[in-house]
Amino acid sequence: MTTQAHTLDHSSVHFSAGRVTITLAAAIILAVAVNSLVARLAITGGADPNFPPFALFNFGAFTLIGVLAGWLGWYLVQRHTSQPAQVLRWLVPVVGVLSFIPDIALGVLKFIPGTNWPGAIGLMAMHLVVIAVAVPAYVLAGRRPGQARP
Repeated sequence: MTTQAHTLDHSSVHFSAGRVTITLAAAIILAVAVNSLVARLAITGGADPNFPPFALFNFGAFTLIGVLAGWLGWYLVQRHTSQPAQVLRWLVPVVGVLSFIPDIALGVLKFIPGTNWPGAIGLMAMHLVVIAVAVPAYVLAGRRPGQARP
């Protein structure tokens, strides 16, 4: 009887600090720009124009936090699992759906002045924007120069 020890090859996980910084900065700028459009669309769709989460400083700060927190999670999965692609394939959608919980609670409880459902739905759309922009950025940031796509 033979047993195989399954070990992680941590040497294959390599991130260039410069590449990561530039890629994440670009992702943050792009996500903030798209989220500003989402805020405008939500206001056009009936959200309160003075809804505090739609102020650039507020959604910009949360976009920054979301992209950076996502990168940390991405990095940890890459570093500590033997099958990161399989883990991320289910983890990213689960985190996305879970990120809607505070927005749904906000829509129901209206604990921020000016809250209505168009505003809460706009916030959910902002979460999707961050995911849609950040995930490809994480892949790009983690790719070695010249490395083929997975």
